Amino acid sequence: MNCKICTHDTFLIEDDKSYYFCKNCHYIFIDEKHIITPEEEKYRYEQHNNTIENEGYVKMFNNFIDNYILPFASTKKRALDFGCGPGPVLAELLSKKCFLVDIYDIYFAPIKTYKNNIYDLITATEVLEHILDPLRVLKELVGRLNENGLLAVMTLFHPEDTYLFKKWWYKRDPTHISFYTMETFQKIAGILNLKILKTDERNICIFRKN
Repeated sequence: MNCKICTHDTFLIEDDKSYYFCKNCHYIFIDEKHIITPEEEKYRYEQHNNTIENEGYVKMFNNFIDNYILPFASTKKRALDFGCGPGPVLAELLSKKCFLVDIYDIYFAPIKTYKNNIYDLITATEVLEHILDPLRVLKELVGRLNENGLLAVMTLFHPEDTYLFKKWWYKRDPTHISFYTMETFQKIAGILNLKILKTDERNICIFRKN
């Protein structure tokens, strides 16, 4: 099986499910036979307590905005919250910071109005782990960015060691099918002509379109 990011060879990791690990960019993706139905996926998203009333969730996003978006993006700019979920908390918080925000979610805001617009900022927080073909999706998003526009990504980076990956709690969620490291995002940056501006080396990466 070739890598969906860089087309390099992968090796198989057999655990409770089957995964493919790219030797080149360290992207890991699940065997498609394990992917759950859209109905089950939507149901699981609806169980999340990701609302504006969740103080911890709001605090996480305020930190994300203050430390990873505002240092690089002027306010009063147009933004897209891609994969906003059933409660678009990040979009609401960005609006309070004077961004003009559109939302999209495959289940909860499925009209693709973003295809007709160009943005200064696109966020994809806790999204990429759910996507079967991330390079295609990211290429589409980068195509909707202005020159020097920002792509702000949040997804937990996987452990490099395959033994630790097998024990990793994050992959137990059946909606999580794609996993990344900074090596993966560096490869993506090269393919899509992006510059990495900042990362916490844990779950956040901020790109600028060249």
